Amino acid sequence: MANNHTPARQHRSMAGIGFSAALSLTLTSGAMAQEIVPTQEVDVAVEVLATGLDHPWGVEPLPDGSLLVTERSGGLRQIRNGKVSDPINGLPDITAAGQGGLLDVAIAADFSTSRTIFLSYTARNESGLGTAIARARLSEDAAALSDVKEIFRMNRFTSVGRHFGSRIAVAQDGSLYFTIGDRGESERAQDMNDHAGAVLRIDAIGAVPADNPFANGGGAAELWSKGHRNPQGLDIDPKTGILYSVEHGARGGDEINRPEPGLNYGWPEISYGRHYSGAEIGQGSAAEGFEQPVHYWDPSIAPGGMAVYRGEMFPEWDGDLLVAALKFQLLVRLDLDDESGEVLSEERLLKGAYGRIRDVRVAPDGSVLLATDEDNGSILRLSRAPVSDD
Repeated sequence: MANNHTPARQHRSMAGIGFSAALSLTLTSGAMAQEIVPTQEVDVAVEVLATGLDHPWGVEPLPDGSLLVTERSGGLRQIRNGKVSDPINGLPDITAAGQGGLLDVAIAADFSTSRTIFLSYTARNESGLGTAIARARLSEDAAALSDVKEIFRMNRFTSVGRHFGSRIAVAQDGSLYFTIGDRGESERAQDMNDHAGAVLRIDAIGAVPADNPFANGGGAAELWSKGHRNPQGLDIDPKTGILYSVEHGARGGDEINRPEPGLNYGWPEISYGRHYSGAEIGQGSAAEGFEQPVHYWDPSIAPGGMAVYRGEMFPEWDGDLLVAALKFQLLVRLDLDDESGEVLSEERLLKGAYGRIRDVRVAPDGSVLLATDEDNGSILRLSRAPVSDD
């Protein structure tokens, strides 16, 4: 049986942080029947918006109702009015290798006027591979990017092809929070001068905000928090400003955290999982100087993206965490206590029905968007099922 825990030392107060060219793409028609899925709180209609995508990694809704979708192999596409675009031109130099490639996409806080987007991706230099962030302007017809500029590149590249992290969350003040995994070299998560194993923060042009915890020394200036293994989910609660992350553990020990400035979340010194060999990790599950997770999973669910639900379509889910899961091909809903933030219960949705779920986003209308990480990947939309007249 899974051991899903909310450790006692989990809560800290926080005062606001501020959908391959070789593949054919198939869109569902508006007349296609939706699958109705019962959940604990409400019946959900699941609609497949697009298929044939090459390992979609990130999906981002745009204000006009269209979607941007990244493909890990290096394609960025738009889904608009029932059509999937050709790959958008003008992307930065991306290396698709191992777990890396074109990863997340996010829009700027002022996108409606600036048309600015941000991309996370794997770059290459003479030392190997690493995570980078670029900003660019999306043309009005969404056919091309212009003014493309790399605004961040991690400070140590290696030949290892895993744990790139790369989820982006844009704050109301325009700053970017984003994740980088330990790059498969766990000790890097405790090196305060290394960008690996961290949540990081920069402003919209790539500069270091003056209130970053290490802006004046003591660690790499872009760091926000350290001690993360491979965080692939990150979101800011639009109501409270609280930043949440979710990361892959080893054998068990996937965890949700509330990253706060300058704090250390323990990897590889503490973990609720074990090494793949079965050996214990570091000092156990707790040690002085390291923060406890909000929630963890053992066995692992292999979490991808995450979203804090704030929307009108599912008021029953208000404030809950939605977590994409690869291993069991499902969407997890965690019910949070409004006052304490404690995880009260967990519900598992869509298990095994649609494939490995890599990303989850809440659309402006309150529907939920999912990306499935498959050779023939899909974009799904979850909406409120109509009430039966029976």
